Amino acid sequence: MKGRGRFLDTRPLRGGGPFRDLWIGTAASQLGSQMSTVAVLAQVWDLTGSPLGTGAIGLVSGLATLLFGLLGGTLADAVDRRTVVRATTGGQLLAAAGLCAQALADNRNVLLLLTLVAAGAACAGLGAPARRTLPVRLLPPDQVAAGLALTNVSFQAGMLAGPALAGLIIARWDFAGAYAAQAVAVAISALAVIRLPPMRPEGAGTASGRRRAERGGWGVVLRRPTLWGSLATDLAATVFAMPVALFPLVNEARFGGDPRTLGLFLSAVAVGGIMAGLLSGTLTRRRGGGLVQLIAAGVWGLALAGFGLAGPLWSALCCLALAGAADTVSVITRSTLVQLETPDAYRGRVSSVEHVIGVAGPELGNFRGGLVASATSASFSLVAGGLFATLLVALVAAVNAPLRAYRPPSPVPPAPVEAPASSATEPTGSAL
Repeated sequence: MKGRGRFLDTRPLRGGGPFRDLWIGTAASQLGSQMSTVAVLAQVWDLTGSPLGTGAIGLVSGLATLLFGLLGGTLADAVDRRTVVRATTGGQLLAAAGLCAQALADNRNVLLLLTLVAAGAACAGLGAPARRTLPVRLLPPDQVAAGLALTNVSFQAGMLAGPALAGLIIARWDFAGAYAAQAVAVAISALAVIRLPPMRPEGAGTASGRRRAERGGWGVVLRRPTLWGSLATDLAATVFAMPVALFPLVNEARFGGDPRTLGLFLSAVAVGGIMAGLLSGTLTRRRGGGLVQLIAAGVWGLALAGFGLAGPLWSALCCLALAGAADTVSVITRSTLVQLETPDAYRGRVSSVEHVIGVAGPELGNFRGGLVASATSASFSLVAGGLFATLLVALVAAVNAPLRAYRPPSPVPPAPVEAPASSATEPTGSAL
């Protein structure tokens, strides 16, 4: 039993249907997103041949996420969260269809392509805060970390399989085939969320709930050192140490531009993430949280600095795998902290802040990386960014003692058998 605790905790998938449906839909959507990421990256590189062009993907995605992610947080705390997820998933399906159509029409206008990318990011950003609040409502508190770990493993699996599938599909059916595959994956996600139960936020129909919905989540974050410290750690790591926009340039400069190598870069990150996820039982059952995230974020920055200096392909892939493992640990600990530290009435808006930082941060980081590389070199951009990110994480650790000392809440003990009134079906919502 002690050995089993080190491995992936699958209790959330065994415990009931709603979370399993959510997990299947999210996994399908993430697989499609990874295929689309490779297709967009390759198509923009084909149209522009510039790291500034591939960096612009991050800029438009990041801005769309920023604008619509915050609005999505307000919606998630005002109306049924299931409704928000359904509607925005439908919007993502339309955006995927648009990407497929422009590829079939042999579009050579990069602005049209980036506009469709921004539309998909806007829909994803609008629905992400509501989607992020669902596991904590569908699972008991002591299984929330395990549920988020399972979600992260599915993301890493999609990141591993998605680029490889995208490469095969693009080779056979060009960019349109990859975008069509993304549309199919999003359609599967839409079917899965239809089965979810209604989930109105607590207090949404009251006058106080309406007043809360008018206020953003930034105030809640800034008043709690654990929240702002965790999110600041993620922001520092992603804005200053994000390598994806530089992959085509690194591949061309060091490895002859072989498309198989480009896919290996993305797959190496996923391999590291999957390995960390499969061993996440120790992580989801342990009492430490904040300190683990800080250490993982520091390792992420150092690993990407190492990627910038790596010569042989094997050493570059090892650095990326280490970065992927660190990223998985950081994401699991951060997401668990944010969901458990935030009251349900505010979870939508605080989740929107987390989503903006978790998605817009990497996208803006890709833009920063491309911009610096266009003025200097890919190696300088990677090394300087990774070291500076690690320095900022160390600064957060130094000034934020509550985050260093954070421990998740203890599991709620089961009700006594002799008390029938308390042994009824327990809610699976927030423990706060």
